[in-house]
Amino acid sequence: MSLNRSLGAGLLALGLLFAPGLQAEGVDVGKPSTLRKLVPAAQLESQANQEYRQLLQEAQAKNTLVSADHPQLKRLRAIGQQIIPYAGRFNKDASRWKWEINLISSKEANAFCMPGGKIAFYTGLVDGLKLTDDEVAVVMGHEIAHALREHARARIAKSQLTQMGANLLGHFIGDGQYTSLFQLGGNLLTLKFSRNDETEADVVGLELAARAAYDPRAGISLWQKMEAANDGAPPQWLSTHPAGDNRIKEIEAQLPLVMPLYEQARRKR
Repeated sequence: MSLNRSLGAGLLALGLLFAPGLQAEGVDVGKPSTLRKLVPAAQLESQANQEYRQLLQEAQAKNTLVSADHPQLKRLRAIGQQIIPYAGRFNKDASRWKWEINLISSKEANAFCMPGGKIAFYTGLVDGLKLTDDEVAVVMGHEIAHALREHARARIAKSQLTQMGANLLGHFIGDGQYTSLFQLGGNLLTLKFSRNDETEADVVGLELAARAAYDPRAGISLWQKMEAANDGAPPQWLSTHPAGDNRIKEIEAQLPLVMPLYEQARRKR
């Protein structure tokens, strides 16, 4: 299932209006890691699409893939429809991505956005924590930020530099052995990001939510719910993330930058 056609080329092209350098407002996270260039974007997006298709097929076979007419999935897609046009501010290639949002019935409190804009939420997160629209937007913004900032590309490259050494990685790249790189990089569905990546995704996600007229202060209530649901420990999907208290402090520090964007967007809604 693909995202509503109203998120087609015309809508996504709006994101180019927010390309870096064209807007002074908002957060500043600098340039993405240059290491990501060691892994070809097109090939990583192709692999992500294959893994996403496999995930959906498995969910369909288990009757856990939520149907397109389900109110909760419609809600997620409506929120995505508001957020995605602003993705181009952080990655100009987002305008060509074939975005998808799906919902899987599972007790797992999980959500992700793979390279190329393949998004999935699990009911254990949305229903289990009774997320508001604003909280869903913060989560979605965070996950989309990982894809926009190409954290998976950088993470795989860093992993290979660590595991094999620069010479061996260079040999693979020279011979075009990208498949081997990806296999050694690990399954994209289970790829862990560094705490710096997670903090960066938090910050970018707040701006995406705010520009789409969702209250970025929901990041605070979201993390309060997360901590309460897990007795202070992060849920599985956030196992490498900074501690909840630290994340709330970072969100509070960023609010002066994103609240004006939210207020402006809310007036236009």
